[in-house]
Amino acid sequence: MTGVAPEPGVVPGRVRNRADHAAGDPADQAAVEDRVAVDPVEQAAVGDHTTGDPADKAAVGSAEVLPESVDAALSTALAQAVEATGAYGGVIYLRSPDRRTLVLTKVAGLSVSLVDPFGRLPVGGALPAAEAYRTGRIVFLADADETMRRYPQLALGMPYAFSSATAALRGRGESYGAIALLWPAAPGGELSGARRRRLRAACVRLGIALADLAAHGVPVEYDGTPTAAPLWAPVLSPIRVGLFDWDIDTGAFQADPEMCRLFGIEPEAFDGRAATLAARVVTGGGREFREAARRAVETGRVLAWRLHIETPGGVTRLLEVWGRVPAHGPPTHLVGVVLDLGFGAAAAEAVERLHDGVFSLDPEGRIMYANRNLQGMVDARLEDVVGRTPWEALPWLADPAYEDHYRAAMLSQQPGAFLARTPHDRWLAFSLYPDPYGLTGKVVPVGPPPGAQDRPAGREPPAPGGVRVGPGPADRETESAPEPKHEPEPEPVYAAPARPGAIYHILQMAGALTEAVTVDEVCQVVAEQLLSAFGGQELAVYVVRDGKFFLARQTGYREGFLDRFEGVSNEENLPGVEALTHGAPIFFESVADLLSAYPDIPVDDMCSWAFLPLIASDRPVGSCIVGFDRRHVFTSEERSVLTALSGLIAQALERARLYDAEFALARGLQHALLPHRLPRLSYLEVAARYLPGTQGMEIGGDWYDVIDNGETVSLVIGDVEGHNVAAAATMGQLRSAVRAFAAAGTSPDQVVRSTNQQLADLDPGLFASCCYLELDPHAGVVRAVRAGHVPPVLREPDGTVRPLDIPGGTILGVDRDCEYPVTEVPLAPGAVVALYTDGLVENPGTDIEDGIARLRRSLSSAPHESVSDLADRIVRDAGRISERADDVAVLLARWTGDSGDSGDSGDSGDSGDSRDFGGTGEAGESGEAGETGDAPTRGEGGSRDGRAGNQA
Repeated sequence: MTGVAPEPGVVPGRVRNRADHAAGDPADQAAVEDRVAVDPVEQAAVGDHTTGDPADKAAVGSAEVLPESVDAALSTALAQAVEATGAYGGVIYLRSPDRRTLVLTKVAGLSVSLVDPFGRLPVGGALPAAEAYRTGRIVFLADADETMRRYPQLALGMPYAFSSATAALRGRGESYGAIALLWPAAPGGELSGARRRRLRAACVRLGIALADLAAHGVPVEYDGTPTAAPLWAPVLSPIRVGLFDWDIDTGAFQADPEMCRLFGIEPEAFDGRAATLAARVVTGGGREFREAARRAVETGRVLAWRLHIETPGGVTRLLEVWGRVPAHGPPTHLVGVVLDLGFGAAAAEAVERLHDGVFSLDPEGRIMYANRNLQGMVDARLEDVVGRTPWEALPWLADPAYEDHYRAAMLSQQPGAFLARTPHDRWLAFSLYPDPYGLTGKVVPVGPPPGAQDRPAGREPPAPGGVRVGPGPADRETESAPEPKHEPEPEPVYAAPARPGAIYHILQMAGALTEAVTVDEVCQVVAEQLLSAFGGQELAVYVVRDGKFFLARQTGYREGFLDRFEGVSNEENLPGVEALTHGAPIFFESVADLLSAYPDIPVDDMCSWAFLPLIASDRPVGSCIVGFDRRHVFTSEERSVLTALSGLIAQALERARLYDAEFALARGLQHALLPHRLPRLSYLEVAARYLPGTQGMEIGGDWYDVIDNGETVSLVIGDVEGHNVAAAATMGQLRSAVRAFAAAGTSPDQVVRSTNQQLADLDPGLFASCCYLELDPHAGVVRAVRAGHVPPVLREPDGTVRPLDIPGGTILGVDRDCEYPVTEVPLAPGAVVALYTDGLVENPGTDIEDGIARLRRSLSSAPHESVSDLADRIVRDAGRISERADDVAVLLARWTGDSGDSGDSGDSGDSGDSRDFGGTGEAGESGEAGETGDAPTRGEGGSRDGRAGNQA
């Protein structure tokens, strides 16, 4: 931070005006989007430290201590970025040593407590700083509505009206962290080009500086607590100081040049006499000087002696004199200082004359000043509250709602107001006026709000949310024994509610867990949220089955360390076990504490632990263990938050276990109902593929089948609505019905009609679509029937691809008496028929015709591929769609032109190629079709199921 050097004797109250510094900003003139020359001034501020500062070397090895050169670079860059962009505040995040977390490092223009809930962010989290760090893009949020829409977790913790822009700190091709700047809300606004350029310029310069520091061995990762970066504040009247040495006996008066100027005398013209200075005093003159001298001789000092002096130009100035008699000097010798209070004293006196209460808070929310009237209103002395926040100093303001008004005013930079009631049943109206350097408040007595007077006095806490834990007047009224007269009333005691930061952690975890469905997903959320929020390095989640503990997920433990605990009984003497059996968390802040309670327990490299019981609806679910590699003191708030979070985790795990059980049942049912192998036919090459959707239960009612009827072969595909066990069960019933009707030699239209009637009779409350093809190899003809299903696609031997125009009936289960027409389609040898479900061609926001066109391109792109490779290609293309609401089933058949008279037929030997890709990232034995994302988002890591034979 630089500024104009003050003239001798001047102590600047605040540094120069922000607007003066921003004039002619070189960043706005020289910066471009991605290539920015390093400003020489800033290079001097941040680059000269790369030569190996001893303090930096001392910091190596401790990520909790920020090296001085890094601290200076961050503070300078953040202050300059805030000023250059006109922001009112900003923060800087640095990556942690393990690079899994972004750690809040520097805060400017804001109270650290305001952003403390976001002190640690998982790198993969859905928050602006994490996204900017990962992608390198600037993330701009115009107001609270946009924040809620795009980043609901951020809005949970900071539901206030402000706009922000967040950018990555990158240098020499590497990301080191992120910077975020804040402005008042601008609904519907955009980040201006000038601000964008200046923000990017600041990021590039700081990123390069961090890269250079890292290249010289200075650690640029951080894992400590955030610190404030000072901002350039508006200029106030400076405090001028003069020094003097006064010999009271002789009247000789030695004054430094600044004191001479304060009395309106040029230093070279001062004659060294006290009388000369006394002549400048407006009232009292020499008498006041003599009175001050007498008091100094009697008491040995002069305290706050105020003088009004008049300069030769007629200007009246208020001075304050402080002096003392030196300990080893004559008693008539006085040394001291003269202060020019400027406008400060006059302002303070003006405020003291007001009938309203007035107070001032610093950027951290601490009380720096309160006038006498306010002290009377709140019944507190200034010395008892100064340096403390209002909600700490005054218990009746401890409710988070009051602190939230302060947070809203500071983050929105807009005035705010609220009502509060004192313990003496007095209502006060608070008005808040913020700026980036603090907050001024005004307090006036008011009448009670409507309805307040109807509540009996003493029947409720004086402030909303406070909890009375000591006896009060209301308690005495209900006691049967009379109270002794004249006994003084005890002061009521209030239990402080949870701070907003604690509430945020609970809300954030709750929000993240609502999106987790499986046990693995719940454990992943827990690992990301807990370790990032509390700075832990290890986490293990155990679940209980049949009285034994089994590891569900672990992060950070060395390989094999937890093997010895697998399957331990719930009667073992272990902290994780006893936390669950006793239903209470256990905290150890040192290795000695742990070994004192459990002498035989194996210990790794951690220093502190939290063992949390996971209990849902009085049912033991498991235990969660969090380890810290440095000594961690668990505050009462942390213990409360971790205990609350353990309840949320337990509920989510219990829900996920039920989901997993239902999912396993449904998947097993679906695997059992789909064909395990397809028939091998000399005249027909067939291949089938199944791909679950990426949403919901990951199971559905899509099915396919190939039925060898001897003289003909039937190809069938269908889709039952829904994605649950009922859909899978209905699918099995329909597949069995179609197979039975087809095996009986029934005509295609009658097969579909009978299946429709059976579904209507079963009345499962579900409908289904179906496409049924009967191939006659002797005639080279396909007889097709369609019941509300997407049309099949035909690829001719020359590569021409077209959808088949097949008139159809309604979907199955709607009209029991519906008729289904038959359409004959001639086939040429080598032609390929593609049957598929609508999940292949329907995507949100696109027309189904576009999906069919995409399928046609896939079929025509490789005319010489086998049907198995062609099926893999189709599934691979579908797998590129990250959000598929529906399942995908594909059945391909190529007629070779043979009549089938001389070839083998039946289910023995090699079979057609049928593959189910639910729970795997593979689409074939080679895995080619799965490499672009055909695996569902849930159930990763499972083995391939439903593999039905080799390629025909």
